[in-house]
Amino acid sequence: MVDSIRVFAPATVANLGPGFDILGMAVTEPGDTVTVRRTDIAGVRISHIGGDGGQLSINPTQNTAGIAAEYIRQLVDPLAGVELEIEKGLPLASGLGSSAASAVAAAVAVNMLLGNTLEKIDLLPALLEAEAAVSGRHADNVAPSLLGGIILITGTSAGDLHQLPISENIFTNLHIALVTPNVAVPTADARAVLPKTVPFATMVGQTKAAAQLIHAVHMDNIKLLAQAMMQDQVIEPAREHLIPHFIAARNMALNQGALAAIISGAGPTICILTESRSEAEQIGNEVQEAYEIEGVGAACRVVRPSARGAYVVS
Repeated sequence: MVDSIRVFAPATVANLGPGFDILGMAVTEPGDTVTVRRTDIAGVRISHIGGDGGQLSINPTQNTAGIAAEYIRQLVDPLAGVELEIEKGLPLASGLGSSAASAVAAAVAVNMLLGNTLEKIDLLPALLEAEAAVSGRHADNVAPSLLGGIILITGTSAGDLHQLPISENIFTNLHIALVTPNVAVPTADARAVLPKTVPFATMVGQTKAAAQLIHAVHMDNIKLLAQAMMQDQVIEPAREHLIPHFIAARNMALNQGALAAIISGAGPTICILTESRSEAEQIGNEVQEAYEIEGVGAACRVVRPSARGAYVVS
């Protein structure tokens, strides 16, 4: 019987431009790590959270990791006792799926600790329950963090998750600079500014862009993929004012040769696409420095799409 499991769940870039709430991509880093241990008292307890600056609750009913862990515990072994330690590698309210990664890591770890009786896909209801507590019942972050790659989400059941066929070319040659300004954009705020209706022509354009994006993945065409990601006519225009200096940062990245520069999820992270790591580092660092000149701290990470979702570290 295993007494302790440690699981890493990766960050995600949701929406990918025009794919609001239906597309999400796992990236190689950063991510959250959750360690679970058996205890003698039935239930879920969170003993420690690191990397959050003291902002997250250790009450398991108010923490996505705790909610997901309890859901799995009740499903697999209601008499079991589980203790969680959470290490936040993801900044909060960053648009990188922070709440989702904690939930995914906890669900995977608890399932494995209690006998690994569930397939990964069977963890989805627990993850949706956790996300619903903080940002709504949607899977565009939890699905790619759990499964890896790029996921098309057409509903909230396991059969509604469709893993797109990504080639080794995209995994190897698509390099992404993630620039995260030191400002928080809570998901609730980012959803509150979205339009209630859109013009018919805009809807057609948005549908076309989402279809082009999925076609580009199937055709293994990085440039076409980037073009599609830049064609969001609804969500990004409504949210861009929430991120200080976003338009200037996007224009700087494109002028320096980036293939695309979009808001990651709800923001404020800016996702910059290139076809070389050196170019991603150069452009990302320049955008980061531009933020710092404006008096806004920022972090830059250069990553790639990840074929692997959550996995056991130890």
